[in-house]
Amino acid sequence: MPRKNIFLLLFVAVLATVYAIYFTDWFAPKTFKIFHTSRNLRPMRPGMTRNGILPSLQFGVNRELRFTELKVVPLAAWTTNQHTLPLWHLVSASNSVPVKTFFYGQNIPGLHPAISGTHSELPETNVTYRLFITAGKFSAQHDFELK
Repeated sequence: MPRKNIFLLLFVAVLATVYAIYFTDWFAPKTFKIFHTSRNLRPMRPGMTRNGILPSLQFGVNRELRFTELKVVPLAAWTTNQHTLPLWHLVSASNSVPVKTFFYGQNIPGLHPAISGTHSELPETNVTYRLFITAGKFSAQHDFELK
C-alpha cells in the first residue's frame, strides 16, 4: 500500500475520533441537571389554597429522561433521618414517558404514587426541600424553597 494511502487512512481515523469526542455524547458522562421555577397563580376555584394563591412550582431537566423514581422531602428532616416520609413520591412500574419539564404534584405518565391512594402534599413557604430524581441507573438531587 502506498504511503499516501496510509497517511490518508490515518488522517480520516483521527478526524473521526475528534468528531466522536467533541461533537457527540458517546463519551460524555451520563448526568443531568435539575432546575426549578416558581410562580404564584390564581386558582380557578376560590378557597383552594392559602390566601387564594396557588403556588405553581415547575421543575425541569436539561434533557428528556424516563424517570424511575421522583421524591420530594423536607431537607431538615431528611438530614437527620433519611427514611423521613416524602411529600411527593412517584415510582415507575415498568416504563415511563420521556419528560423534560413537569409541575409539582403532576401525574406523570408511567409513574404512580409509591403508596397507592396517596397524593402530593402542598409544600410550605420558607422551608427548604430536596427533590430526588432517578432515571435508570443515574440520579440527581436539587434543593428548592418556596418564597
